[in-house]
Amino acid sequence: MPDVEKTSTVLTGAVEKVIKPVLEGEPEKAQIAVEGADHLYRELRIENNLVNDKGETVGLKQGAEVDVIIAADPEDTIKKPG
Repeated sequence: MPDVEKTSTVLTGAVEKVIKPVLEGEPEKAQIAVEGADHLYRELRIENNLVNDKGETVGLKQGAEVDVIIAADPEDTIKKPG
């Protein structure tokens, strides 16, 4: 399949809190509040493991500003009326 640019949108968010694992061996989580999402669905929890430009594993800090990118292949979208 050819390299096709995905249709996307970017939402801003902030790390509300960093959640330490309850059980040994479980990953630390970052809870992110997504601006523009419905109130009951605005929080995401993800593993707090990212990779920086040097290839090092890093984690988000509480209060960090983040971008949440939603992307889809063009064939998975439909044109909205109007």
